[in-house]
Amino acid sequence: MTESSLRERPPRTDPVLARWRNAVFTIFALSGFVFANWAARVPNIRDILGASTQEMGVLILGMAGGAILGLVASSHVITHLGVNRAIRWFLATAAVGLIGAGLIAGFAPDFWLLFVALMVAGGGNAILDVAMNVAGAANERRIGRTLMPMFHAGFSVGTMLGAGTGALTEQLGVPVEWHLAVVGAAVIAIDMWVVRYLRPAEEPHEAEPGESAGWRGRLSAWRDPRIILIGLIILGMAFTEGSANDWLGLAMVDGYGLTNPGGAAVFAVFVTAMTAGRLFGGAALDRFGRVPVLAGSAVLAFAGLLLVIIGPTAPVAIAGAVLWGVGASLGFPVGMSAAADDPRRATANVAAVATIGYMAFLVGPPLIGVLGEEVGLRNAFLVVLVLVAVAAICSPAARRPKGLPES
Repeated sequence: MTESSLRERPPRTDPVLARWRNAVFTIFALSGFVFANWAARVPNIRDILGASTQEMGVLILGMAGGAILGLVASSHVITHLGVNRAIRWFLATAAVGLIGAGLIAGFAPDFWLLFVALMVAGGGNAILDVAMNVAGAANERRIGRTLMPMFHAGFSVGTMLGAGTGALTEQLGVPVEWHLAVVGAAVIAIDMWVVRYLRPAEEPHEAEPGESAGWRGRLSAWRDPRIILIGLIILGMAFTEGSANDWLGLAMVDGYGLTNPGGAAVFAVFVTAMTAGRLFGGAALDRFGRVPVLAGSAVLAFAGLLLVIIGPTAPVAIAGAVLWGVGASLGFPVGMSAAADDPRRATANVAAVATIGYMAFLVGPPLIGVLGEEVGLRNAFLVVLVLVAVAAICSPAARRPKGLPES
C-alpha cells in the first residue's frame, strides 16, 4: 500500500471491515481506560502509602518493568497465540493487574505487593499494545485509509474517560479498591465481547531467499537501522507522553498548589488535547505526510512543556498542558504505523520499536522522580525537552520506504 492509496477514501466501507475497525478502536480505548483509572488515583495512593515522590517513581517503575518484560516476549507470544487471542487474554491480564492494585492499596497497603500488581498490569498491557497495533495496521491496509491516529485516539478517549472517572471518584471519596475493582471487571466483560468482531491480522507470505524463520527471524528487526530510528522517535514521544501520564497531576498539585481532584482534572485536560490531536491527525498526515507532521508535533510539545515548567500561574500551565497534549498525540501512532509498513514483518518490527519506546516508561518514572525530589517536578520536566528534540531529528525515518509489497 502506497501513501497515495492511503489518501483515497472509498465511498463505503465493507461492513465486516467496519466492525473490525470499530472493535480495534474499542480495544485501544479499553487499554487507555485501564491505565488512566490507575494514573488518576496516583495522588490518593501516594497518600495511602505515605510515599515520597522518589518512592512513587520506584512504584510506577513496576508497571514499566512489567511492560519491558512483556515487550521482550511479545513477538514470540503473539506469533504463538495469534494476534486476536493475544488481544483477548492480555487485555484481561492488564485488567486483573488493575483489580489487584486496587485491592492491595485499599485492604492491605504494601509497597512491594502493589509493585507486583503493577508489573502484571504493565506486562499484560505491553503485549496487548503490540497485538492491537498489528491488528490496527492490518485493518488500515485492508480499508485503504489512514486510520492509525484514529485508533490511538481511541486510546486517548479511553484515557480521557478513565481520567474523568478517576477525578469523579476522587471527588466523591469512592474508596480506591472499589473503584479499580469495578473498572477492571467491566473491562474484562467488554473484552470478551468485542474480540468476536476482529478479523485475522496475519499476512501469509512466502519466505524470501535468506529470510530466517522462527525467533531468529523475528529478532532480525533489531538489525534494521530504520526500525531503530523509528524506535527512537517513539522513545522520545513516549517519554513526552508518559511524563505527563505519570507526573502531570502531581506537578500541578505540588508546583501550582492545586488540590488532588484539581490535579486529576488537569490530567484529564491533557488527555483530551491528545484525543483531539489524534482525531484530526489523519487529515494532517494525508495532506502533509509523516515527517512534517512529526516535526510539527515536536515543536508543539516543546512549547507546551516550557509553559508548564516556567508558567507563572496555573492557567498558563494548563494552556501548556493543552499544547503538550496535542504535540504528544501523533508520535506513537505514526511510529507504530511506520514500523508496520511491511505487513510480512509487522509483528516483529512493531515489537522492536515498542520495546525501544517503552524504555521511556522504564527510565522515565524513576528519573523524573529523583530529579523532582531535588529540583521539583516542574524543573524535572526539562529532561523531557531533550527527548522531544531526538524524536524530531529522527522523524525522516518514518517515511515509507520504496519497494514494499502492496497489501
